[in-house]
Order: sequence, then C-alpha cells, then structure tokens
Amino acid sequence: MLRNVGSTWVVIVATVAATYVITPFVIQSLGRDGYGVWTLITALTGYLSLFALGVPMASVRYLAQHAAERDTVKLNQVIGSCAGLYLMIGAGALAAGGVLTSLFLHWYDVPAGFRAEAPFAFGLMAIQVSAGFIGLLPEGIMFAHHDFVTRNVIRLAGVLLRLALTVSLLWWHASLLTLASVQVACFVVDVGVSWLVIRRRYPGIRVSLADFDWGAVRRVFSFSVYVLLLSAGARLIFETSAIVIGAYRSVGDIAYYVVANSLVVYLMEFVLAIASVVSPMATRLQTEGRLDEMREVFLKWSKVAFSLTIVVGAFLFVLGPRFIGWWIEPSFEQQSGAVLQILVLSSLVFLPVRGVALPTLVGLGKPRVPTFAFLATGIANLLLSIALVGPLGLAGVALGTAIPNVVFAIVVLTLACRELHISPFEYVRYVVPKVLLGALPILAFLEWCRLALNVTSFTGLAAAGSAMVLLFGLTAVFFIYRRDPYVDLRAHLGRARIWR
Repeated sequence: MLRNVGSTWVVIVATVAATYVITPFVIQSLGRDGYGVWTLITALTGYLSLFALGVPMASVRYLAQHAAERDTVKLNQVIGSCAGLYLMIGAGALAAGGVLTSLFLHWYDVPAGFRAEAPFAFGLMAIQVSAGFIGLLPEGIMFAHHDFVTRNVIRLAGVLLRLALTVSLLWWHASLLTLASVQVACFVVDVGVSWLVIRRRYPGIRVSLADFDWGAVRRVFSFSVYVLLLSAGARLIFETSAIVIGAYRSVGDIAYYVVANSLVVYLMEFVLAIASVVSPMATRLQTEGRLDEMREVFLKWSKVAFSLTIVVGAFLFVLGPRFIGWWIEPSFEQQSGAVLQILVLSSLVFLPVRGVALPTLVGLGKPRVPTFAFLATGIANLLLSIALVGPLGLAGVALGTAIPNVVFAIVVLTLACRELHISPFEYVRYVVPKVLLGALPILAFLEWCRLALNVTSFTGLAAAGSAMVLLFGLTAVFFIYRRDPYVDLRAHLGRARIWR
C-alpha cells in the first residue's frame, strides 16, 4: 500500500511544482481578470461532472470485488455496462454544456477583453468534460487491479505535458481558448496511453457494448446514487467559492481566493492519495473477511494523514502568506494569506477524515450517512459563504467553507469508528497526542523564521521548509512513531541498514 500511495504522492509533488510555474505565468499572461474568468469557466463546467451520477467510484467498488474474485466474465460485464452508461451520460452532459455556454455571459460580468472568446473556451471545456466520462473507465480498471504505480506514471507524464504545452502555447498566444485547448490535448493523450497499457497488461479485459447488462447497471446505480451526492457535496464545498465571489464581489477578486485555496487543495490531494487506495482495499478486505486488518489500516493511515496535514499545515499557516506574496506578487499576501490561514485550520480536522474515514465507509458499502452529511456540508458552505461574503469579504467565504467541514469531520469519524468497532477515544488516543506534541517544535521553528529571521525570499522560504522537513523527520522517527504498534519507523530504518 505504501508504494501505491507513495507513487501518487510523487505525482502530486510534480503537479504542485508544475502549478508553481503555471499559476503566476497564467496570471501574468491573462491578467487577474482573465485568470478569474478562467477559474469561473472551470468551476461551472466542473459541475457537468455530476452527470457521471457517481458511476466512476461505484464501478471501482464492483470492479475491485470481481478482480479480487478473479471473475473475468463479471468484470467485463461491469466494464461494458459502464461504457454504455458513460456514452449516455456524456451526451446528456454535452447538451447541458451547450445551455450553460449560451447563458455564461448573461450570468457574469465578464470583462470586455474576454467576452468574445469566453463562450468558445467554455464550450470547449464542456466538450472535454463530457468526453471525460468514458475516459474514467481505464483509471477504474487500473485501480481495481491495484495498479496505481502504472497509472501514476501515466499521470506524471500528463503533468509534464500540460506544463510544456501551457507555457509554450500561452507564450505564443495568451488566451482562454489556448488554455482550454491544452486541457483537451492532455486528456486525449492520457486516455490513449491508458488504453494501450490496459490492452498489454490485462489481455482478458475487453470493452464491448455487447457486455452491457441491466442487472450490472442496477447494482452500480444502487451504490452510485450515494457517490453522486458525495460528488455534489464536493463540488459545493470546493468549487462554489469562485462562483459566489464572482456573483457578489468581482471577477478579479476570485484570483485572491483561488491562489490560497489551491495550496490547501494540493495538501488535500496528498491526503486523498491515501483515499484512492483505502477504498478498494476496504472492499477487498471486507470481501475476504479480514476486518482486523481493516481496523489496522484505518488507524495507521489516519495517523499518517494527520501527521502529513499538520506538518504541511504548520508551514502554510505561518509562512504561507509570505510564500504567496513572493510567488504571485506582494499585493496577494494579505488577502490570500488570511484565506489560507482559515482554510488550513479547518483542514487539520477535515482532511484526515476525508482521506481515510470517508473512503473506508464507502469501501465497506456504508455510504448513506456520510453521503448525506457531505451534501449537507456543501449546502451549508454555499449558504454561509453567501451570508458572510458581504460583511467579511473573502475571509467570510473561507469561514463558510471551514465551519461546515469541521462539523462533517466529527460526524463521519464517529460513524467510521462505530462501523469498525473502535471507540472515538481509542482513535484520538492513537492518532492525535504524539502528532500534536511533535508539531510544537516545528511550529516554534517556523515562528522563529517568520519573526526573528523575517523570511520573505525564495531562498529563505525554501531553507525554512527544508529544515522543517528534516526536523519533522527526526521527530517522527524518535518520538511520533517510536514503538508505534503499526508504523515503527526506527524498526524499519534498522532493517534497512541491515539489508545495506
């Protein structure tokens, strides 16, 4: 499992590095208003993904079950059924995308310099999202076979391709349409390569509409309705802020929020790398009746997720605003920095639950309560953001996201502990105290860098981050995970020295 999660982390690191280059380059190329319009386009077209009706995640559950049972006939039946579904929902999403394209300029005050090309960029992104449903199938097949490393190699190549195309094509012609074209090109390459790999690695796998089976469709849909609501909740939580800001403030203000939110989102991606492995593993362990191992996986990876969140969160909270000021421009430091600090604090509670507890419940086939809780969280986020954006501005939108996320985490964690027959006290006792105590020296060091050294340059920020990672590594080995019943780092390092 560590290798699978680790390969995903490599992709995320590469994605963060690419974003480090792409984001300021796009803002400089298109301007703050242009970047805001592009964010609106991606946020609104992202809602078209709800047409997937939760089929992708639901299909992974059944694909993983049949792969564990080595039942190729049923596996191909689910694949063929999902392929037929993807074609139908893709057509529906394309029709909805056409309607949204025609209404986009009526809904938002798009600056005059972008009004001509914005509908075309919006339409191209709607086409890409609609075609993207069938493109989810190869990823589901690989995840069901726990072939995360191969999939992540393909994703890594896609990140490098997107970086190269974005920089070169925007330098040649800076426009919204250019950005949309890059997304389409990267999608085509990703899907094409993935299918070629599947044909070579899994010769028994086939994609044929002749395998379409209404019985398989009903099984997938019986589970996917919950995943649909999870997706709707996720959209409301993470994609609504730009829409609210664009409607109640200005398109230009979107950039301040999105820059801060992107840092938290990439931290979340690190944690969700665990989720992508935990969910199918929970299904497999349940199928094989190995629930004791499932409890161990749940506790171990919850502590890892909390450790990762708190160490990165500490850097983002203390030095994140200064990083943003250096990364984009000094005018972003104050407004984006306040948003970042609010979102980071809520992430300390939300992300470990989102990364481990929620996918565990989904993998165990217990999605009902967390699904409705996640949807309620998204709705509360929308309503609170609208209520607070007026009096508190961008900080109000951030609070509208943060408060419901914390409540959601408490509810879902309690439910996951109950399903695995673990008391919440046992969970907290194992996961929290040592990590919190181990984070105190890191927090003190970062505050020293901010106040005493007044770190503002790239060199200073990079040195502070590197020293923080080293300090955390030492703390993890000699304190946080010392004599840990599930992850004894000192024992692992000792074995590594023996083998060398």
